Amino acid sequence: MTRTTVTDTSTSPLETRILDRETLRTAFVRIRANTIALTNPLEIEDQVIQTCEEVSPTKWHLGHTSWFFETLILKPFLPDYEPLDERYEYIFNSYYNAVGPQFSRPHRGLLSRPTVAEIHDYRAYVERWMETFFRTADAKTWAHAAYAIEVGLHHEQQHQELILTDIKEVLSHNPLTPAPYAPGRQVPHPSRRQAVQWHAFEGGLSLIGHDPAASGATFAFDNECPRHEKLITPFELASKPVTNREFLTFVREGGYQDPAHWFSDGWALVQQQGWTAPLYWQCIDGEWRHYTLCGLMALDPHAPVSHVSFYEASAYASWAGARLPTEFEWEHAAATQEVPSQANLLDFSSAAQAAAPVDAPRPRAVPSDQGLSQMFGDVWEWTMSPYAPYRGYQTFSGPLSEYNGKFMCNQYVLRGGACTTPRDHIRRTYRNFFPPDARWQLSGFRLARDDV
Repeated sequence: MTRTTVTDTSTSPLETRILDRETLRTAFVRIRANTIALTNPLEIEDQVIQTCEEVSPTKWHLGHTSWFFETLILKPFLPDYEPLDERYEYIFNSYYNAVGPQFSRPHRGLLSRPTVAEIHDYRAYVERWMETFFRTADAKTWAHAAYAIEVGLHHEQQHQELILTDIKEVLSHNPLTPAPYAPGRQVPHPSRRQAVQWHAFEGGLSLIGHDPAASGATFAFDNECPRHEKLITPFELASKPVTNREFLTFVREGGYQDPAHWFSDGWALVQQQGWTAPLYWQCIDGEWRHYTLCGLMALDPHAPVSHVSFYEASAYASWAGARLPTEFEWEHAAATQEVPSQANLLDFSSAAQAAAPVDAPRPRAVPSDQGLSQMFGDVWEWTMSPYAPYRGYQTFSGPLSEYNGKFMCNQYVLRGGACTTPRDHIRRTYRNFFPPDARWQLSGFRLARDDV
């Protein structure tokens, strides 16, 4: 039987964080149930399709998030553990070369087996053994494994978001425009038509990143560390993300036909891919609609624009006489704000009982008359910052060293979370990242400009 090698050479101060086992066990049960709640509205046929290299079949996400606990917890730390099927280590390995070879990512949709039912059995099998581990691990073993379990829980929450964004991409190709999730109630806001406001920030030295030694410090990934000073020059930040109505003006005034505001790689994609509007937008009988997890719906002009690439965001910013903020400006501006209770994030408060989220996740319109609005939730916000390590960055140890660091090339940072992001998963220092051409995620943007 294959055993994953785990060393004791912890290099990151994050890995000294050890939560008690009952806290982690309770979180494990809750988060695993939430994942299944997201898939309950889907048909089996929905869960086996892969439409492009970027997305994965729903059932693969279900298998991979179980593989994580099996490979990085049960195999190295529970001597009596016997895998349900040794071949799953290959099938569900995403990119961990330290573990072994992986099945080709672009071909995950070719895997008709294991079936959805067999993967559910695999999840249940891993969960039973994890319960044994929670109950029987001695103190020394727990000290080595606890942080990896916490990483695994946040990893599963990342895949909850991917389940939603990937199934949306899959179902968008179906001419029946499936609507697997209920639309939920959208609260009208009488002041939501207010024009964007600009908020000035003086700049200076700003503390950026996560400090694991701070009082009350919570979980963070390695790419959020270390906390460090960054010099920020005076700037202004828009009070809210760019809306569908504002972006539609860019579309109607020929933004996709004029190369003047595009980076060369972005303009090449516009030509090659035939981009004329954000992903999922359709103009039907002169009316703009977009595909959502609630089916085909009228475009809400006041909601944040979503499913735009870094290239589209930067082109709009140039056209509007502004720019995208850096990730450091974004964090500096958000430093005095907490995640508001009304933030439009994925809320599982009744998901496990109701078999689906209360509302299907989609960006919504909100007022913008009280300072910075929608910094958290609704849409991930592109920044102009390349995804790169902070000075003094240290990866996790062992196989987890591949979690973030090796992707710090040819990608850009997004901040703030989206309506598909679990509520207890996001924080001010969180650094998401995607290639500049990525459109299938709930990605939008807000404008910045130099304060001169």
